[in-house]
Parts: sequence; C-alpha cells; structure tokens
Amino acid sequence: MEIRILQLLEGARQARGLTVIIDVLRAFSLECYLAHRGAAELRPVASLEEAFAWRKRDPEALLVGERGGAKCPGFDFGNSPSGIPAQAVRGRRVIHTTSAGTQGLTGARGAGELLSGSLVNARAVAAYIRQRQPGTVSLVAMGNAGVREAPEDLLCAQYIRSLLLQEPIPDLNARIRALQFHGGDHFFNPATQQIYPEPDFWLCTKRDLFPFVLRARRDELGLYMERVDVL
Repeated sequence: MEIRILQLLEGARQARGLTVIIDVLRAFSLECYLAHRGAAELRPVASLEEAFAWRKRDPEALLVGERGGAKCPGFDFGNSPSGIPAQAVRGRRVIHTTSAGTQGLTGARGAGELLSGSLVNARAVAAYIRQRQPGTVSLVAMGNAGVREAPEDLLCAQYIRSLLLQEPIPDLNARIRALQFHGGDHFFNPATQQIYPEPDFWLCTKRDLFPFVLRARRDELGLYMERVDVL
C-alpha cells in the first residue's frame, strides 16, 4: 500500500486512489457530530449558490457552513459542532459548505474512493482503509482555507498513516493538546468566541470518538456523505 500525504486544495486535485480529505477544525469533525446526532442526509457543496439552490429545492433543508470562519449570511447554522443541537438536525437534510473541507471533497476529481476524515473518527478511517486494501492511499490535509498549512490536519494525516503502518506516534496526545497553542489558539481568544467558541476545539480534538466513516457518493443531485460503520 502506497500512502501519500498531500496538502491543501492542490493536494486534493492531485489525490489518487482511496482518498481521505481531512479537516479537523472544523468541517469534518462537525459532519461526524451531525451524523451521530441523526441528520438524515449530509450533502457537501462548494459554493453558496449551490447551497441556496438546495433551499429552493427543499425548503426544509438546513444550510450549514462558513466563510472566513463565520456563519454564512442566510444560513441556519455556522460550522460549529457546539452550536448545532441534535434536535435541530435529527431527520433533516443538511447542506454543508466550508472554505476548505468541502472544497477538497468537490475538488478531488481523480480520487478512486473518497472519504472525509478528522481526529474524531481517525481510527475508523484507518480500519476502513485496511478493510479495502487499496494500492494507493492519499491523505489530504486541507489546511486553512485550502491554501495555508494547518498543523491539526497534518497531524491527523500522520496519525492515520501511523495506524496503517502500525507505527504509533509516541507523543500523540501531547501534540493534540499542544494544538490549543499552535493551530487552535483562535478558539481561546475572547475576541473571537462568537465565531470560534472554545467548546468547538475540545469537541474537534477528541480522538477516535466515532466508529464510522463518512464516504462520499454521487447521485443525480450531487455529492452526499454515506455513513459506514466500521468498528
């Protein structure tokens, strides 16, 4: 198995084989929480226009996402796992767009099979890959807005690779805790709590919380995320 770690939007475009698009803070951590909270359907889209088109098609759909970290105007919720209660999403279709994660999913045109990934389901992602035994694995750390490296996404990619190679990262928990000072410090800034609430950081850095992966599939309406229980 060839395991490649790629980065940013360009990495998503270069990805081949079984591809994992990684966005820890916060897109794909959020999607795991939404799936766990009972969302009936998760549909990632690249643009605001696509999201609002879904609102016209399905007035009951929830629009969730961010630009520049902040909730998109006219959306129901931002990109915050601590800000979306289970009762708001249970049984609902969720349309999700972000500056990095969903851009990577829609941009990974060369991928054979496509998953999202984050720390909250990293072990399940690795278990799924081992089950599939692909020849090539692309782990794409999406970074900030898909254009700047983010340490949390790169660490998640390294962790998934370590699980696949059975080569533990000895200081993993310490490195995850250190993200609050390097990469996640904006979640602890009093001036940015409205956009980046501190509880989001702790929710997104829980390791191996969920026993499922979210696999991107395509139908006549576009991409949707299929929950696959693994562990």
